[in-house]
Amino acid sequence: MITVSGTVQGVGFRPFVHRLATRLGLDGWVLNTGGHVELSVAGPPPALRVLVARLRAEAPLLARIRRVTVADLPGPPPPPGSGFTVRASTRAEGPPGTRDIPPDVATCEACLRELFDPCDRRYRYPFVNCTDCGPRATVIEDLPYDRERTVMRRFPLCATCAAEYSDPADRRFHTEPTACPVCGPCLGWEDLPGEAALRAAEAVVDSGGIVAVKGLGGFQLVCDATDARAVARLRARKRRPVKPFAVMAADVAAVRRLARLSSTGLTTLASPTAPVVLAAGRQGSGIAPGVHPGTDHIGVFLPTTPLHHLLLRDLGRPLVVTSGNRSGEPIAIDEHMARDSLRGVADGFLVHDRPVHARYDDSVVRPVGRTVLTVRRARGLAPAPLAIPVAAAEPIVAAGAQLKHTFALVEGSRAVLGPHTGDLEDAPTLDAFEAAYAVLVRLTGIEPRVVAHDLHPGYLSTQWARTLPAERRIAVQHHHAHVAACAAEHGLDGPFLGVAYDGLGLGDDGTLWGGEILAADLARYRRVGRFGIAPLPGGAAAVRRPARMALGYLYGAEELGGHHFPPSLARTFERRLATHEAQVIRTMIERNVNCPRASSAGRLFDAAAGLLGLCDEVTYEGQAAVTLETAAGDEYVEALPWRLVQAGGLWVYDPVPTLTALAEAAVAGERTSALAAAFHRTVAEVTAGLVERAVAAGAPSTVCLSGGCFQNARLLAESSSLLEEQGLRVLVGSAVPVNDGGISYGQAAVAAARLQEG
Repeated sequence: MITVSGTVQGVGFRPFVHRLATRLGLDGWVLNTGGHVELSVAGPPPALRVLVARLRAEAPLLARIRRVTVADLPGPPPPPGSGFTVRASTRAEGPPGTRDIPPDVATCEACLRELFDPCDRRYRYPFVNCTDCGPRATVIEDLPYDRERTVMRRFPLCATCAAEYSDPADRRFHTEPTACPVCGPCLGWEDLPGEAALRAAEAVVDSGGIVAVKGLGGFQLVCDATDARAVARLRARKRRPVKPFAVMAADVAAVRRLARLSSTGLTTLASPTAPVVLAAGRQGSGIAPGVHPGTDHIGVFLPTTPLHHLLLRDLGRPLVVTSGNRSGEPIAIDEHMARDSLRGVADGFLVHDRPVHARYDDSVVRPVGRTVLTVRRARGLAPAPLAIPVAAAEPIVAAGAQLKHTFALVEGSRAVLGPHTGDLEDAPTLDAFEAAYAVLVRLTGIEPRVVAHDLHPGYLSTQWARTLPAERRIAVQHHHAHVAACAAEHGLDGPFLGVAYDGLGLGDDGTLWGGEILAADLARYRRVGRFGIAPLPGGAAAVRRPARMALGYLYGAEELGGHHFPPSLARTFERRLATHEAQVIRTMIERNVNCPRASSAGRLFDAAAGLLGLCDEVTYEGQAAVTLETAAGDEYVEALPWRLVQAGGLWVYDPVPTLTALAEAAVAGERTSALAAAFHRTVAEVTAGLVERAVAAGAPSTVCLSGGCFQNARLLAESSSLLEEQGLRVLVGSAVPVNDGGISYGQAAVAAARLQEG
């Protein structure tokens, strides 16, 4: 008896086993059971040994094998010469921690050839798929993975599809979502079915309209990426003023006309996960300027489904393909919800009758050198499991943070990250989170008995965690979770030095942190360095208005050695603001009214962007920093003045000399690009300086970089280079987002380590 655990259902593993065992002349059977695959097999010992070896070595591309267990058969062996078969699945649970859910996979080349072959019976059929591609996580209702436990049970197979499904020699052998125009799902547009529906939708896009398209994990809004007026209408209707849109192009050649991709970026772009890849945009590409304003980078991706391939091929131009929601709302996943929430946004709805069981947005990645940073872990990546270095003694749910929300389920040494939810700030997104949680608990079979959550009591994730009937709740500091996520991804279970740079997170002293150096392991941490503190005039208003943040530093920066901004410089900057606004902000700071204070790297980037006049209003998280990185371009210049001081037993970066020099140079008319580049270099040198002093005082020499600021490729590259010059080992998250999308994984790793300690 052989038991294979891991991602082995929904990836063509049983057909692979059938072919392998048949070639080796073995007798027996294979079946799905619970979340794993079982083989009962008999034959000559040499052939059995070859079988076991090849199960790992030759497994299907999408399979991820964690364990192969071999034991004696519990009963009589299969009779010699009886052959090898695929048996019906059973519902036995099997060993704990074995239920892996395969992510959705982009359309493979074989299916594409069928899609565009006029002689093929699936010619232009928008739902073509096989064992190597197609929907998985978005259609699975329960395990073991069989058609009757997916949304495809609503579509009985026709005789021809049933024959393919039952033929071991066919690549659709036991392909659970398989279908054809005779028996499968069908497109719809108002009263038009099938090809007529597709043509009607394309006509709307061709004339400058916006179409809501039902995709794998929910609805998407689609328009012509070369039509400036269409893009402007989409922005106005979606209430998304400037945040960049992703652009889908027909093939790699078309993408290369839009963006400059490295070899790493090209490989990632064309992988089965097919994420949105952030890359430098090309001048003269024809893309409307409104697609990615304020940044020289563009998010590009390839078609992820046959329907997308048809749209791109027929329309012959790149398309904006963005989430089917108004900003701040969950993605619509059914037609009723879409027509209600997207009324007035879309000019028409291209729908189909295959239900979406689970909501999944598109994944987003950013190549930095040879590393690929995951910015958003969703379709194609989630919910593939990740390892954690310390096995959890009890099942855990980690509730995540507030922005870019994810959650994580943990059993043993396996963590399953739920899909990106969005910003968890209102009832609809909380409902979406709870629905995704219910789906993954059912599919994974993990029933949490421990809840890990953020320290911040105002986060909806924290409030949700406190409603669960848990035997134990574990509060995890935000920045410890950030650096623990990086450490855990790299398998560290011992001490490390964490550098956590982000916007805001609640510290264990009740103040807001965001520029932190932590000597840590997975279970605990000690703050050894930080950024200087400044007030946020108006709280959240300062996050939305970089000029407010700049005034926070000008008038209220922490006094570290008597350095102050020259009053004349402050008055010069105030002239760029409305007189009344400047007076109100100055009074708020002087009287300490609604001015929470924070040691935040993210807010320092905002202040620098404000001083340089690069960003007046922030409409999405990180916008000011993105604008500052874009302004720096390819320039490399010397750093601005900076200094470190000791305060309260910590090494502290005093930003006053840096911002003073930045503002003075801006007033003197120095080039904005050079100043933006100098600011980045300064923060990188500050990072190296803080780490150097921590290591000299006995901190570990392995450095984990995490937090949303390290999505900035320039900051990451320059900081990493300077740290490596010190002989340090530098790590950054790849599979797990460095932004708040990775907080839940870090919380899970911390909770598991604390449980082990008892």
